[in-house]
Amino acid sequence: MFDLSALGIEYGTLLMFAMLIFLLVTGMPLAFVTLLVALIFTLGWFGPSAVPLVTSRIFSFVSSFVFISVPMFVLMAAILDRSGIARDLFDAMKIVGGRLKGGVAVQTIFVAVILAAMSGIIGGEIVLLGLLALPQMLRLGYDRKLAIGVVCAGGSLGTMVPPSIVLIIYGLTANVSIGELFTSAFVPGFMLASFYVAYVLFRAYTSDVAPPLEEDDTPLSEKLARLKGLILPFIVVAMVLGSIYGGVASVTEASAVGAFGVMLSTVVRGEFSLQMLRDAALQTLKTTGMIVWIGIGASALVGVFNLMGGIKFVSALITGISDTPVVVILFMMLVLFVLGMFLDWVGIALLTMPVFVPIVVGLGYDPIWFGVLFAMNMQVSFLSPPFGPAAFYLKSVAPPEITLGEIFRSMAPFIVMQIIAVGLLVAFPAITGH
Repeated sequence: MFDLSALGIEYGTLLMFAMLIFLLVTGMPLAFVTLLVALIFTLGWFGPSAVPLVTSRIFSFVSSFVFISVPMFVLMAAILDRSGIARDLFDAMKIVGGRLKGGVAVQTIFVAVILAAMSGIIGGEIVLLGLLALPQMLRLGYDRKLAIGVVCAGGSLGTMVPPSIVLIIYGLTANVSIGELFTSAFVPGFMLASFYVAYVLFRAYTSDVAPPLEEDDTPLSEKLARLKGLILPFIVVAMVLGSIYGGVASVTEASAVGAFGVMLSTVVRGEFSLQMLRDAALQTLKTTGMIVWIGIGASALVGVFNLMGGIKFVSALITGISDTPVVVILFMMLVLFVLGMFLDWVGIALLTMPVFVPIVVGLGYDPIWFGVLFAMNMQVSFLSPPFGPAAFYLKSVAPPEITLGEIFRSMAPFIVMQIIAVGLLVAFPAITGH
């Protein structure tokens, strides 16, 4: 085989990047692209003797105890998708939103935050809100763009609000405390949600994007009956987050507590069935399998790149951009923003964080703060064209007259708010408590 090491690290890095782009453009899944490129460079640069060194990195990734929490949180989301918990939660929140102009849009954001705090999964949440909230807002006469934007942006809050799977994967990659990441992400997550609420209320009271307020003649007894819909979700959130912050359980154990709590909720509601559990388990297997395979491929690629001396080379390249640490951080944010337009967040985290985190620590920044910053940046990636997954999740359940182009245009103001939130976290790291 051709000796790739003769290229040197500069041209070797360029060739690796070009191969990744070329293979991704062919439509090959990211996991297989990274594995193939890793294998080619391991054999071409070092020879067959280096293969065990790369596979040892893969083993350390997949054997992490914290990784068990990922399928548990995915299972929670899969069961939530199949139960009426989210529907009853939405009905209960009508009492909160009923007194405000634009109230249904505001309650959609509140429901999104509670659902995010229950499972930390994004796709299922957007689909749920697309089925529950979008038809109601369109029926009531809300501006279509505002309704679409609220569902997509609100449904993506699972990236920021603990227990976020994005933060779990970052914690695994950066080797930092996931409990601390959750604590630090709380305020930024709610800050972003409050931006959305403020924007909705501003638009509702300064233009005709929301229908006029109507008299609420719902009897008190019915309001109280609706409030029951809040009980089970709040119990599950308290079980998950309370066990973590109370020091009773680790993130992994808390994820199992949460999965048990959601399953118990469906039993209490009389919705549990073996068919539902089977469907939820299959969805969990599919989603977790994707994450594991991307993790295996990225770990192998980063492992061989590290052996080549590539991580030192890229670190020197990035830190050489400017002597000002903030400029280096902003450049990293730009790289993540561009990658977010084309790649899945799991791949971005596992490919870039082994390079970025040591640079961040070397610049004197806290890796916990950078983890929250990364999660906020991934918020943008869920909405940004051409491959923003939020748009495709919503398109799968939206009325046929709503096009992908309209969905992407509707998300523009929310992308601006997300970028402002990233800027605030860079300018004021104390928002994260670090």
